[in-house]
Amino acid sequence: MNDLRQNDLTARLDIAYPIIQGPFGGNLSTVELLAAVSNAGGMGSYGAHQLGGDEILSLNTEIRHATDRCFALNLWIPDKENPSPVLSRDQFEDYLARFKPYYDALQVPYPTYTEQVLVPYEEQAEAILEAAPPVFSFVFGIPSKAILQACRQRGITTLGAATNLAEVQALAAAGVDLVLATGFEAGGHRVSFLRRAEDSLMGTLALARIAAEQCEVPVIAAGGIADAAGVKAALSLGAQAAQIGTAFLACDESGTSDTHKDLLHSPESGNTVLHRGYTGRLARFIPNDFLAEMDARDDLPLPYPFQSWFTTPLKRRAAELGRVEFASHYAGQGAPLLQYRKASELFESLVTAL
Repeated sequence: MNDLRQNDLTARLDIAYPIIQGPFGGNLSTVELLAAVSNAGGMGSYGAHQLGGDEILSLNTEIRHATDRCFALNLWIPDKENPSPVLSRDQFEDYLARFKPYYDALQVPYPTYTEQVLVPYEEQAEAILEAAPPVFSFVFGIPSKAILQACRQRGITTLGAATNLAEVQALAAAGVDLVLATGFEAGGHRVSFLRRAEDSLMGTLALARIAAEQCEVPVIAAGGIADAAGVKAALSLGAQAAQIGTAFLACDESGTSDTHKDLLHSPESGNTVLHRGYTGRLARFIPNDFLAEMDARDDLPLPYPFQSWFTTPLKRRAAELGRVEFASHYAGQGAPLLQYRKASELFESLVTAL
C-alpha cells in the first residue's frame, strides 16, 4: 500500500484514507453524506452547532445506524468575551426594523422575540460527552480542560481548528489530539479565536507546512483542496490528512439547495468574497446582491450571533425560492476544480492517486 494512505492519524482514527469531509452547519450537513464518506474509508463530519442536546443525541443514534466507522460531530466554542449573548427587547425592535424590508421582500413572517438566540453550549457539550462520537471537532476556540479530560476518559478524539500559528500552538498546548490548519482559501467561516479573522488570513500552504514542522500533534490541512492533486500537495507539506468541504458540499448528498450546488459547479464559483454579511462572522461566499447591500449600509451587519439569528429565516426562504440575490452560498477558492456530484465518485477520485 502506498505510504500516503496510512500514517499516525489514519491509524488513530482507524480510517483507510487520509480524507476528512468538512462539517457544515445550518442544515447543510446530512447523515447520508457523512455515512458515504465514512463507509468509503474516510471520516465524515456533521456540523451540530445549532442543535440542542436532545437533537445531538438523536443525531448520534441516526449516524450510528448509518455507519459503524469513524465520524466527527462539530461544535462552535463560545466567545470568551461574551459566551451567552442576550438580546434585549429594545435591541430586538431596533434590529427587526432594519431587517423588515428583507422579510417583506421574501414574504417571511417576522421573528418573535427571544432573549437567548443561541443553544446553550453547556447543553451541547454534555450531549457530546454522552453520545461519545469517535471524534469531537470544534472551531472558534478550545474546550475547557474539564471537557478535554472527559473526552480522553471516554475515548473521544479531539480535533481543533486553527487559522494561524498561535492558535496551532494553543491547541497543542491544551492537549487537543489533532489540529486542523485551515487556510483563508476555505469556504465558510474563518474560525479564528486569538486574533480577528481579518488578521489571521494565512494561506493553506504556509499554515499547514509551518504547523506540521513546529507542532508534534498530527496536522490536517484544509482550504482550497478540491481534488486529488490538492490532497497529495497537503500530504507533501507534512499534513497527515486533508479536509475537504466545498467539493462535498456540491455533492447530491449534502443538505444545501440545488441552486447552491449548481452555482458551485458553474463559472460563478470562481469569484468568492470574505464577508460578515450573513452571520456577523467572516466567511467566504459567492457574492450576491444581499452582500452588496450590507456593504452599502452603515447599520448592518449586526455582530454575531444577532446577524445570524435575523438572517437565518431569510436564507432558508431564499433557498426554497431559488432567490440567489438573498440566499447564502458558501464556496472555497478551489470550487472551479469541481467535477463530481456524487460523494462516492468524488471520494474515489481523491484516493485513486494516493
